[in-house]
Amino acid sequence: MGRLDGKVALITGTAGGQGRAAAELFAAEGAHVFGCDINAEGAAETVERVRAAGGTMHSMAPVDLSTMDGAAELVSRAIAAFGGIDILYNNASAPRVGPFEELDWDDWSFTIRNELDLIYTVTKAAWPHLCERGEAVIINTGSVSGYRGAAFAPQAAHGAAKGGVISLTRHLAAAGAAHRVRANSISPGLTITDQIRPFLEDPAHPMNEMQRSHPLGRLGEPEDVARVALFLASPDAAYLNCVDIVVDGGQSIIV
Repeated sequence: MGRLDGKVALITGTAGGQGRAAAELFAAEGAHVFGCDINAEGAAETVERVRAAGGTMHSMAPVDLSTMDGAAELVSRAIAAFGGIDILYNNASAPRVGPFEELDWDDWSFTIRNELDLIYTVTKAAWPHLCERGEAVIINTGSVSGYRGAAFAPQAAHGAAKGGVISLTRHLAAAGAAHRVRANSISPGLTITDQIRPFLEDPAHPMNEMQRSHPLGRLGEPEDVARVALFLASPDAAYLNCVDIVVDGGQSIIV
């Protein structure tokens, strides 16, 4: 018996990183996983990995979740594949970072669209199905940048978007309570993904100092975040609603 046996999990951004780790873990725990990404090759590789391990997964890629049409098609395909949605894990995001004086309107709009708007579009499309299911779960990906500034990598638009995600999650929790739909968020700290790894290969990059000074002696791995998502999706978290869990090994608090 797995912790998610028979549950249908829609996970966005499954081509790699935290989304891939979650897809593999959720499927190993018995969930039927439907994933998606803008990266078709990476998304297909995740499906192959899940199936090779004995899990069940379908995927849609490429897809632009920042549009209502793209989000609606994703949800429709997930419903067609598995008959409903029990878990919506809004993991996908695509920020643009850099010094504020160089942050132009296109960068700002791109980041808000691809980190905050797509939480709205996918959740809006999935909402009636989640409410119909009952005992459903929404998990949104926030960030410690939603709480504090970052000097090592200026990211005003990213922080603003993730702050919005954390706030939106609380309003979804309030709206969903009457339908037995819980909504929580996860705020990772610096986590090693394919996007982050090149920076760590540069000895002079500030991220290396963050790694050296980390209270636990390492940065986060995608699996660290996926395990928290699994907990929130499972019956073990049945009485958790409207919370944000910071997953950074204590780095944002311990100095």
